[in-house]
Amino acid sequence: MKQPYIIGITGGSGSGKTVFLRAISEQFSSEELCIISQDDYYLPREKQFTDENGIKNFDLPTSFDHQAFVADITKLRNGETIQRPEYVFNNKLATPKMLTFKPAPVIIVEGIFIFHFLEIRALLDMKVFIDAKEELKVIRRIKRDKVERNYPLEDVLYRYENHVSPAFEKYIEPYKHVADVIVNNHKEYKNAADLMIGFLKNQVKA
Repeated sequence: MKQPYIIGITGGSGSGKTVFLRAISEQFSSEELCIISQDDYYLPREKQFTDENGIKNFDLPTSFDHQAFVADITKLRNGETIQRPEYVFNNKLATPKMLTFKPAPVIIVEGIFIFHFLEIRALLDMKVFIDAKEELKVIRRIKRDKVERNYPLEDVLYRYENHVSPAFEKYIEPYKHVADVIVNNHKEYKNAADLMIGFLKNQVKA
C-alpha cells in the first residue's frame, strides 16, 4: 500500500485555518482525505498550566497530549484506523462523540503547534502556514469565542493578550520560515484553496 501524502497546516489563532480546511474538505470524500486536528488532543482542564492570575492557559505546547497525537498520525500513515474522543472545549454539558479517522491517500494534520514539534514536522510532506494580520485575528477570535462559545469579552481579550499572542510569537511565528506554502488570509483565501484542491486531487489520483 502506498503511503499517504501528509500535509501540515498551521497558523495563529484566528488566522482562518478552519474556513480554509472546510473549503478544501468539501471537495473530497472521506475515502480520499482525512483531517486530524491537534485540538482533539487537549489535556484535561485540571492538567493545564495556571497563570499568575489563576487563569488556565490552553495556548502552550504542553496543553496537548503530544505523544498520543504523534502516535495516531503514525498509525494513519501506516494504514491503521484510529478513534479519539471529540474535544468539546471543556463544556461540561456537552457529550463528546467518538471520532473515527480512517487512512486515506491524503492526510491533513492541523494545529497551532504542529511545526514546533520536530517529530510531527518529520512526518509532513508539505507544510502550509496560514497568515493573517494581527487585528483580523483578534476580531475573528472575539467573534468565535464571544459569539459562538458565549465567553465573556473581558475573558477573550485577557486570554488573547496574555496567552494567545505570546504563544504565537514564541511557538508559531518562528516556524513560518520552514513552511513550503504561505497563505495570506488577510482578505481572501479562495485562490489559495483552489490551488491546494487541485494539487490534492492529483495526489489522490497518483
